[in-house]
Amino acid sequence: MAVKSEKDLPQSQRAAWLKAISAIELRNYGYAIQLLQNVLRSHHDFLLARQLARKAAIARFSGRKGVLGGLSSASSAIKLQSQVRKDPVGSLDAIEKLLEADPFSAPANQLLKEAATAAKMPDLALFALETMVAGNPKDTRTMHELAKLYMENEQPSKAGNLYSKILEINPNDLSAAKGSKDAAAAASMQKGGWDREEATYRDLIRDKDQAVMLEQQGRVYRSGEIIDSLLAALSEKYTVDPQNLDTARRIAELYEEKNDFENATTWFNYAAQLSENSDFALLRKAADLRVKQFDSSIASFEQFISENPDFPELGQYVTQLEEIREERARFLLGEARKRVERNPTDLQLRFELGEILVSLGNYKDAISELQRARQNPNVRLPAMNLLGRCYTERGMLDLAANVLSSAAGELIQMDATKKDIVYNLGLVYEKMMQPQRSIECMKQIYEVDYGYRDVAERVERSYGEAA
Repeated sequence: MAVKSEKDLPQSQRAAWLKAISAIELRNYGYAIQLLQNVLRSHHDFLLARQLARKAAIARFSGRKGVLGGLSSASSAIKLQSQVRKDPVGSLDAIEKLLEADPFSAPANQLLKEAATAAKMPDLALFALETMVAGNPKDTRTMHELAKLYMENEQPSKAGNLYSKILEINPNDLSAAKGSKDAAAAASMQKGGWDREEATYRDLIRDKDQAVMLEQQGRVYRSGEIIDSLLAALSEKYTVDPQNLDTARRIAELYEEKNDFENATTWFNYAAQLSENSDFALLRKAADLRVKQFDSSIASFEQFISENPDFPELGQYVTQLEEIREERARFLLGEARKRVERNPTDLQLRFELGEILVSLGNYKDAISELQRARQNPNVRLPAMNLLGRCYTERGMLDLAANVLSSAAGELIQMDATKKDIVYNLGLVYEKMMQPQRSIECMKQIYEVDYGYRDVAERVERSYGEAA
C-alpha cells in the first residue's frame, strides 16, 4: 500500500489537514489530533498524519504517560489483537485512539506494527517501533527488532546506528556486534553504489567526485541526518547536565536549522530561562520563531483559500485565517511591550513598538514611542516618517507637514526612504488644500523615478496632459 502525501488528499480532507497543522503550530494539540484522526479514517496510508498525531499527543502530555496508563493500555491492546488478525487495516483507527491517550504505549505500538506488517505498510511498521524506542531508549529487545526491520527495508545506516546504541547499553551483546558489522557492510555497498545492478565504473567515479564536493560544502549545509545525530549527542549532554545554557542554546539552534520552529522555540525559551531571562538575544529569537510559526500557518491558509475559491466551507477558513492574523498581531504587540519594559532606554525597541502600533491602527499610543525613537540616529528618519502618518491619521495635518518636511530636509539623495517621505508629504499638502505644494513634492520624485507609484499620473495631470 503506497504512502500518501498531502497532494494525494481530496479538497475536503486537505482542508482538515491544513487546519490540523495550524492547530499544532498554535499548540492546540487535542483539536489537532481529532482532525488528524478524521483524515486517517479515510487515508490509512498517510504516514505523515500519524507522525504528526503522535507528536501532538506527546507534546500534549509533555512526554508523560497518557490518561490510560500502562495497564489499561495493555488490556485494551489485547482486546484488539483478534481484530488485527482479521482486519489489519480496519483496526488502525482503534489503535490510533489508544495511542492518542498513551503515545509511547508498548502494547499499542506493537499492535500497530503487527497491523502495518499484515497490511504491507513497512514505513508504518518502522514508525511504530521507532516510537517504542523513543519512549524507552533502553529497550534493547525492541531496538533489535527495529534494526532488523531497517535491514529488511534497505536502511542499513539506521540499523548500524541502532546496533551501536545497543552495544553502548550492553557491550557483550554478540548479536548486536554481528548486526553492526553486517549493517556497516551493507551501508558501505549502498553508499559506494556497488549494489546498483547497472552501475558502471564511470558512474561510480562521478558519484565519488560529487561526494567530495558535498563533503567540502559540509560547513555550509548539513543534512537532516547529520543534524539528528548532533541532536542525539547533545541530548545525552543535556541528560547529564540539564542546566547547561550552552547545550540548550545549541539544541535550539539545530532545531532552527532543521526548520522545526516549534521545538526551536521551546528550547530557546528554555535557554532564556536558564539565563534567568537576562539574555535578550535568546528571548528575541524565541519570539521571532513563534512569529515564523504564525507566518507559516497564515501562508498555508492563504494558499488553500486562493487555490479553492469554490470550496463549500471556505468561509470558515477565511474566518480562521483572520483569527490567526489577529493572534499574530497580539503576540507581536505583547512581545514588543515586554522588550521595552525590560529595557526602557533602548530607542530601537521603542521604534519597533511604535511601528507595530501603527500597523494595528493605534496611532495615539504610537506617537509617544516614535517621538522618543527619533532620538536614535539609526531609526530617526523612519520614525519621523511614521510620525507623519500618525499625525495625518489623527487629522493633525500641520504637525504631519512639519515632521515630514523636516525629515525630507535631512536627506540629500533621493533614495527609497526620501521618496517615501516626500510622497507622503505631498499627500498631506493635498489634504491641506495646498495643491501647488503637493505637486512640487511629486515633481521632485518624478525627476528621478518616473515609475514611482502614481507620481507620473499626478504630475502630468497637473500640466493638463493625459497620463
